[in-house]
Amino acid sequence: MKKIFQFSLALLLTFSFSSCKDWLDVNVNPDYPTNVVASVSSRLPWIQHHYNYGYGAASIRAASITGQITSTTFTGTNGVLPAWNPTIAVSTTPYQHWFVGSAANLGDLMTKAEEEQAWHYLGAAYTIRAMGFMMMLDWYGEIPYTESLSSILTPAYSDGKTIFDGCMADLDKALEYFEMTQPTEATALSKGDNWNSGNVEKWKKLIYGLKARWLNNLSKKADYNPTAILDAVSKGPQSVVESTIIQHVNDLSDKGGTTIGDVLVGDPLKTAYIFNTGAWSDWARFTKWYVDLLDNTFTGGSGVVDPRADKMLPSSQHWEKVFSESTNSYVTTPKFIRTKGVDVIKTNIRLNKGPMLSTYSTTTKKWSVNSTDPSRKGDTIYVNIRALCAATGATTSESAYTSTDGTILSTGTFYTRPESPTDVMTYHEMCFIKAEVLFRQGNKAEALTAYKEGIRAHMLAMNTKLKQYAGSVNPGKKAINDADIETFISSAAVAQTAAELTMAKIMQQKFIAMSFTQQNWNDMRRFNFSAGNVGSFGVVYPDFDRPLEFSAEAATKIPGATKADVNYWFRRISQCSHEVNYNSTNMKASNPKAFDLDIWSVPVWWDQE
Repeated sequence: MKKIFQFSLALLLTFSFSSCKDWLDVNVNPDYPTNVVASVSSRLPWIQHHYNYGYGAASIRAASITGQITSTTFTGTNGVLPAWNPTIAVSTTPYQHWFVGSAANLGDLMTKAEEEQAWHYLGAAYTIRAMGFMMMLDWYGEIPYTESLSSILTPAYSDGKTIFDGCMADLDKALEYFEMTQPTEATALSKGDNWNSGNVEKWKKLIYGLKARWLNNLSKKADYNPTAILDAVSKGPQSVVESTIIQHVNDLSDKGGTTIGDVLVGDPLKTAYIFNTGAWSDWARFTKWYVDLLDNTFTGGSGVVDPRADKMLPSSQHWEKVFSESTNSYVTTPKFIRTKGVDVIKTNIRLNKGPMLSTYSTTTKKWSVNSTDPSRKGDTIYVNIRALCAATGATTSESAYTSTDGTILSTGTFYTRPESPTDVMTYHEMCFIKAEVLFRQGNKAEALTAYKEGIRAHMLAMNTKLKQYAGSVNPGKKAINDADIETFISSAAVAQTAAELTMAKIMQQKFIAMSFTQQNWNDMRRFNFSAGNVGSFGVVYPDFDRPLEFSAEAATKIPGATKADVNYWFRRISQCSHEVNYNSTNMKASNPKAFDLDIWSVPVWWDQE
């Protein structure tokens, strides 16, 4: 693969980009970029960028698989995944950005870092190498690994355990380098680090957080080690400040395109990855299953609305006539209406060509759906998650999706705006992992404390960003009131005693806090979705099921007949066309079902008992 992809760094360095930090400029002769002269500080941000873009694409697609979002389209990647009727086209982007944008350039970064004893860049490189290949394991199950970055054109595949063990070893190697003191003449990590601004202690906490996450993903394995997980949690982020969270901006100069943006896809470079991969257009809608989590209207829910709902779900602006006593007349006033969830599990809405796109008239100031089908007239209740950046029409740093008369067609959501944060590793994730492990051990009292702290930590992390929006007219950007946070945590929506705490409550709150991440799909696989047949935990994701539109064609790919069948559920992604076309012999040898239609329902290594 190295020969196939070695062009990538030279191609990437042909274009310079600057983010919200000046040090991202590529400081080499732009006429002769080579893998020899590029500095470590110019390499690392590109490697970080492409890993994150791949993870963002994986996470958006996972959000369709896990029933967080659905689509107004019915073909293509965004249309087939909500139907659990995947095609090979869904497989490419994470693979492409990892191998082409990141992995192919790690060797040169490591060589350069060794030459100047820039040990902390080596620590970052080993960390990212582990993260990228673990993403490939989570995504595809088997993948070229031990030979993948060599000169071998058709590298052999490695099995999941080999990849997992190798990634864990890379984290240990990374820690060794972060413990080393760089010579003063070596390039400071702060000059090239777009994640933690060179803060070595935060990198260490990121690494331990990854260890906790990955070790906990082994919950079906006989060697699952709660002690090791809790030890890693204790060394991971212990506060919002210690989390690794990337800050993005909606910069009007960041217009994207293949000459000034991401050279692989043409997207802007400073915008959030979930925005880039999921919120450019208006195809996405939240599902009823997800909205019910925030409204607490799922089976057994309390009905107490989560204060995060108005931040994490989009609203649209509507106009209504209200009688004014002061003027003795009717005046047109605006109000925001939060989206309803599309019920793809119990209704045939997508089989009936819904939800359809809504349109707003600046003349009548009313919303409508362009359809003669009366059943589609009510689709105006479903608000898209679209937001605007410079490349899609924003004229200011405000990203709300607006009409020409200024009406806000969508407020966007906390994680899907151009300026949204990207959570790489967070304190709230550590809290929920701790809660799960302690609950498994029977220590429900301490599990309850960790669970409630996870909820609070996520809201505080949100507020850290939301408070930066002070003055915005977008109601979705208002900070959560501190009193509302504590009121919710003390409400019936949250377990108040150890006896009330269940695994379902822990994982429901974790799902909300980990919205738009690949990890939510990992967690759902670990608990067999809503089968209720893992341990004594019962149904961990109540009300979840295949989409009602699940078809005979989809059943050839995910053929299980009952929830108890392992292959009833969406378990992995099929290998992408690059592997099919250029490495088919090794691909076939990697898994007996590699070329079978139902490979999508075959568990990856850590998902097998």
